[in-house]
Amino acid sequence: MKISLKRIDDGFNMEATDETGHSVRMDSSVENGGKNNGVRPMQMLMMGLGGCSAIDVVMILKKQRQEITDFRIEIEGDREKGKEPSLWEKAHIVFHLSGNIDPDKAARAVELSMNKYCSVAETLRKSGTQLTWETRVNQ
Repeated sequence: MKISLKRIDDGFNMEATDETGHSVRMDSSVENGGKNNGVRPMQMLMMGLGGCSAIDVVMILKKQRQEITDFRIEIEGDREKGKEPSLWEKAHIVFHLSGNIDPDKAARAVELSMNKYCSVAETLRKSGTQLTWETRVNQ
């Protein structure tokens, strides 16, 4: 894997690009000297958690012939206070699935992702982040 990062302006606005050309913008808050023109790097880590787990869950449910008509994830997290670096202390993930889906299969797919397959979840757990989640089907 290869990532390149380049500075976009005279502040903290950066563009990261992967080896296949996909890019994302990052920046800092105005309070920290940025221009708020991109995602904060620590927010991106939570986005990665959601993306990693979403891929797992969809893959598992497709193999089980579950019909997903809508899928979204909400993540709320808290970082350490008064520390540098300020790591994620905890994150709560809510998986919202709609369609012809067995709720038990959905809950099991989420559990497998969060406890076995999602590399981002394991990375966060190894840094001390407490991860909790819930699965909502057709709610």
